Amino acid sequence: MKLSTSLFYLFLLASTSIFADQSQTKTTQFIQAALHQTKEGIIYNPTYFKIPYPNGDIPAHYGVCTDVVIRAYRKLGIDLQEQVHKDIKTNFLIYPAKKHWNQHKPDTNIDHRRVPNLQTFFTRKGKKLKVTDKPEDYQPGDLVTWMLGNKLPHIGIVIDQKSEDGERYLIVHNVGAGPQLEDVLFAYPISGHYRYALD
Repeated sequence: MKLSTSLFYLFLLASTSIFADQSQTKTTQFIQAALHQTKEGIIYNPTYFKIPYPNGDIPAHYGVCTDVVIRAYRKLGIDLQEQVHKDIKTNFLIYPAKKHWNQHKPDTNIDHRRVPNLQTFFTRKGKKLKVTDKPEDYQPGDLVTWMLGNKLPHIGIVIDQKSEDGERYLIVHNVGAGPQLEDVLFAYPISGHYRYALD
């Protein structure tokens, strides 16, 4: 009886470790996919592009902040273009598309490339986390949104590398010079904090 109980607990422990490793691997892959973009010479280009659906992408040498996130998730087999479209198609009025851009229907070319839409999607389908001024609350793989100059929404990915003073995790984002790895977590007013599909 004692032997079978011990074996059960060993199995439970092993299973927990396996799942933890899988989650860590997914987070690591996501982070590596974001970091890889900082070496690709991508040019910031906010132009509206017509792209295929699903798994559509703008030309590989172009991108904006949302494309960093979209392309990193694609490396995990997650197509935010498709995921956002499916949700906005059935919940159009919940999204800010009409209010912000006077849209009257979903648009697979651009919806997933707009920060406010991603904020709505991550709130609905992922985890909306607290916005704080505590560096320890922001963990590798998290998504952070900011408002630049009180008018431009922005998004980036928290990376598992620390700032020079060791206080904060760094961010991969594209604010105009292509994807960069920078110490900008608290450089702008934070408007959102999310976690999606890495658990």
